[in-house]
Amino acid sequence: MIVRSYRTKIGENDLRAVVQRVKRAAVSVDGKLVSSISAGHLVFLGVEQGDTGKDLEYLADKVVNLRVFEDQQGKMNLSVKDIGGELLVVSQFTLCGDCRKGRRPSFTSAASPDRAEAMYEEFCVLAEEHGVPVKKGVFQAHMEVELVNDGPVTILLDSRKTF
Repeated sequence: MIVRSYRTKIGENDLRAVVQRVKRAAVSVDGKLVSSISAGHLVFLGVEQGDTGKDLEYLADKVVNLRVFEDQQGKMNLSVKDIGGELLVVSQFTLCGDCRKGRRPSFTSAASPDRAEAMYEEFCVLAEEHGVPVKKGVFQAHMEVELVNDGPVTILLDSRKTF
C-alpha cells in the first residue's frame, strides 16, 4: 500500500519527465526483458528533493491527457488514454542533473533513493488511476531501454511549468 504523504508546500525543485510517443518500447535488465509496451508513451521520470504529491498529481494528469497522437484528420488531438495506449515509466535521476557549472553534472537536487522510489511508484499508481495501463522499469537498476519513437515526438514536462 502506498501512502500519499507528500502533500507539503511546493519547494524550488520540480518533478521532471521526458515523454516520448512510441510505437513500442521495452526495458531489459541483465539481458532479460522486464517490461514492454506497444503504442503509448515512454516516460523518463526524475524526482527532486522538493517534489510533492501535487507535483505527482499534476504530472500524471498531464502525461495521460497530453494530446500528441493523431486523429483522423492527422492533427495531434488524441491522448494516450484516447488511443487505448500504455505507459512505460522509467525512473531516471539524471534528469535532475545540473550542468550549468563545469562539465560534470551535479545531482545534489535529486531526491534520496528511498523518497524517489516512493514517488516513482506513486506516479505510476496515479497514472493507472486515470485508466491507462502502466508498465515499469526497475528502480536503480542499470537498464537497457529500446524504443521506436513515433514521429519523432518528444515532450519535456515539469511540474513547475518552467518549460
